[in-house]
Amino acid sequence: MMQMTVLTLFPEMFAPVQESILKRAQEAGLLQINLINFRDYATSKHKNVDDVPYGGGAGMLLKPEPIFAAIRDLPQPRGKRRIILMSPQGHVFHQEKAKLWSKQEELVFICGHYEGFDERIRELVDEEASLGDYVLTGGELAAMVMIDAVARLIPGVLGEDASAEEDSHSTSLLEYPQYTRPADFEGRQVPDILLSGHHALIKRWRRKESLRRTFLRRPDLIVAGIFGADDYPLLEELALEHIEIASWKALWEHLCPQPKRRRRSSTISEQK
Repeated sequence: MMQMTVLTLFPEMFAPVQESILKRAQEAGLLQINLINFRDYATSKHKNVDDVPYGGGAGMLLKPEPIFAAIRDLPQPRGKRRIILMSPQGHVFHQEKAKLWSKQEELVFICGHYEGFDERIRELVDEEASLGDYVLTGGELAAMVMIDAVARLIPGVLGEDASAEEDSHSTSLLEYPQYTRPADFEGRQVPDILLSGHHALIKRWRRKESLRRTFLRRPDLIVAGIFGADDYPLLEELALEHIEIASWKALWEHLCPQPKRRRRSSTISEQK
């Protein structure tokens, strides 16, 4: 069972992690999510967890004492524990990071509020993480996103592990288009290939559409290393269908396997 612990001033914000797939994962014993209000560790009369910054400046900073005390009060880890600070200064969270974290036995998320943290709090953490290049009012929303992204990679949480493996970004490509019943909705048809029952052709179609969608929507995700031998014919087809994709031909042309030359079966003297 993977354990996730969140240090926050607003544990009530985490109601969504008690619903849907995450709720079922906890009930099945695959995941445990603990919420700790670090205000409980404040020692002042009014349970203050923030104070004005030395040297002046706008806003308030989280004090080190409550967070240090909360971390020190955590039970001894059963295995690998990683402490993560929610911070706009951290590395941007992505799918590869979610995969790495899903291999830990325990993750601890520290959610800040107010203007920022006392710098000494950073001594407690293994890394800082951010959702993107913008600032939120607190770390709670970011922590919930990361918890969800990591939890769905835990074996058994989604029921079918292939569901996570085929997600967008799991293979550096965006996921192919998907359809369900009805086959005809207000004149909008499901592609015939998906109704054919021909699994090899369906697999080829899906790969091509995944490549198409990634090139057209997120070309920044494309790196030469993601192409397999079967991709090069698909790439040539896509280059004929889209000018935007044709402009990328230099990326794969030099990697495309060249046809083998036929060896001459006889010597010149024999030909004479």
